Amino acid sequence: MDILSSLGGGFGVALQPLNLVLALVGCFLGTVIGALPGIGPVNGIAILIPLAFSLKLSPVESMILLTSVYYGTMFGGRISSILLNIPGDAPAVMTCLDGYPMALKGRAADALAISAISSFAGGTLATIGLTICAPLLAKAAIYFGPPEYFALFVLAVVAVGGVGTGNPAKTLIAGMLGLALSTVGIDPASGVPRFTFDSFELFDGIDFVVAAIGLFAISEFLMFLTEKDGGQAKRLPVGQIRSSFRDLIFPAATLRSSALGFVIGVLPGAGATMASFLGYTLEKKVSDKDGTFGKGDPRGVAAPEAADNAAAGGNLVPMLTLGIPGSGATAIMLGMLVTLNIQPGPLLFERQPELIWGLVAALYVSNFILLVLNIPLVGIFARLLTIPTRYLMPIVVVISYVGVYSISNSAFDLLLMTLFGVLGYAMRKMGFSMIPLVLGMLLGGPMEQNLRRAMQASGGEWSILVQSPLSIGLHAVTIAMVAAAIAFELRSRRRVRAAANP
Repeated sequence: MDILSSLGGGFGVALQPLNLVLALVGCFLGTVIGALPGIGPVNGIAILIPLAFSLKLSPVESMILLTSVYYGTMFGGRISSILLNIPGDAPAVMTCLDGYPMALKGRAADALAISAISSFAGGTLATIGLTICAPLLAKAAIYFGPPEYFALFVLAVVAVGGVGTGNPAKTLIAGMLGLALSTVGIDPASGVPRFTFDSFELFDGIDFVVAAIGLFAISEFLMFLTEKDGGQAKRLPVGQIRSSFRDLIFPAATLRSSALGFVIGVLPGAGATMASFLGYTLEKKVSDKDGTFGKGDPRGVAAPEAADNAAAGGNLVPMLTLGIPGSGATAIMLGMLVTLNIQPGPLLFERQPELIWGLVAALYVSNFILLVLNIPLVGIFARLLTIPTRYLMPIVVVISYVGVYSISNSAFDLLLMTLFGVLGYAMRKMGFSMIPLVLGMLLGGPMEQNLRRAMQASGGEWSILVQSPLSIGLHAVTIAMVAAAIAFELRSRRRVRAAANP
C-alpha cells in the first residue's frame, strides 16, 4: 500500500501541465533522435542536457524530459532498422533480422506497429518492475558500507564500461583515464589543488556535463567531417497497416522477452543490446518451428523490441537505488542528477520522494505518449530518414555550444568542451570506448570518498576492503569479468590468425 500511495503522489507530479508538456516534447525529440541512424540514446541525452539547464528546469522536470528522450530513442531506433536495414542504435540490430524482410514484403507498417506495441508493453512492464523492485533494493542497500560501495563502483566501471564487448586493455585504459580526470580539482580531504595547472576554473573539477557533451556531441560532428556523407537515404514506403490489431499483438513472446529484458537491465553492464540479442534468441528457440525467423516473422520483431525496452527500464533501477548507472545513457542521466546536487542512492527515496515517484509515474505516461505518437505519426518520423546528415550535424553543434554557454557563461567551458570533443574523436578513431571514461569521471569521486572512509575506519589496513562476504563477492565478479574478457579476446585473436594462415 505504501508503494501505491507513493505512486499516486507521483502521478500528481507527472500529470502537472508543464511535466506533461515536457514528457510529450521529450518523447517526440527522442523518437526523432532515435530514428536518425548513428546518434542513439547516449548522444541524444547529452545533446539535450543544455536545454534542461537553459530552461531552468527543476530536478524532477529535467529528469522527466531526459527519461522521456531516453525511452523515445528506444522507440525511434526501430524505424531505420525496419525501413533501411540500418539499426538506429546497437540494440536495434536484432530488429533488422525480421523487420526489414517484413518491409520488403510490403508489411513495413505492420512491422512498425508491432514494434511500437511491443516496445510499449516492454517499457510498461519494466516500469512496473521498477515500481516494485526499486524500493526493496533501496532498503537492501543499508547493508552496504564504504568497502562494499567501493567494490560496487569498481564493478560498475568494469561492467558498464563494456569490458566484455571490446578490447579489454583499451576498456581498462579508458576507465583509468576517467578515474584520473575525476581527481582534477581541490582535494576534498586536504584542500590542496590537484592537477589544476594553476587554472582557477579547474578548482571545482571538470564539469561532467561539459565533458559529456564534448565527448559525444562534438566528437560525433568531428567524425562526420572526416567521413563521407551518404546524402539522402533510400527508404522503403511505410504503406498502410494490413493486419488486424489482434494480429499485431504477440502476448507470449512479449511477456517472455520483457521479463528477460528487465532482469538483464537491472544487472549493471548487461544493457539493452544483450537483452535484445537474448530475447530474440530465446524466442527463436521457443517459437521457430517452421524456420521462419530471419525471413519476416513478426515474432522476430516483437521479441527484441520488448526485451530492449524492458532493459531500458531495468537500467534505471541500479541508478536510482545505488547510484550505479546500468548503461551509458543512465550514466549521463546520473551525471545530470549529480550536477543538480542530487546524489542517487537508497536515501533518495526518503529524502526526495517527489522526485523519485514523480519520475516513475512519468515513465508510465511517457510510454503511453510514445504509443500514441508512434503509430499514427510513424510516416512523419520515417521522412526524417531522408534528411542529409550535413544539415543535421551543424544544428547539433550550435545547440551544444549555445547550451553550454547558457549554463555557465564561461568561455573556458566552451574551450574545455572542444578539447573533450577532440579527445572523444581520437578515442573513437583508435577504437576506444568512451563509456568507461565517462563512468570513471562520474564514479571516481564516490570511489575515492568510500576508499578514504574505509581506510580511516580500519586505521589504514587495506584488508578491510575484502573482509565482508559482500565485498569479496563483488571483487570476485569483477575479477571474473576481466578474466573472461581477456580469454575471449585471446580466443578471438587465435581465430583471426587461424583464418589468415589456414
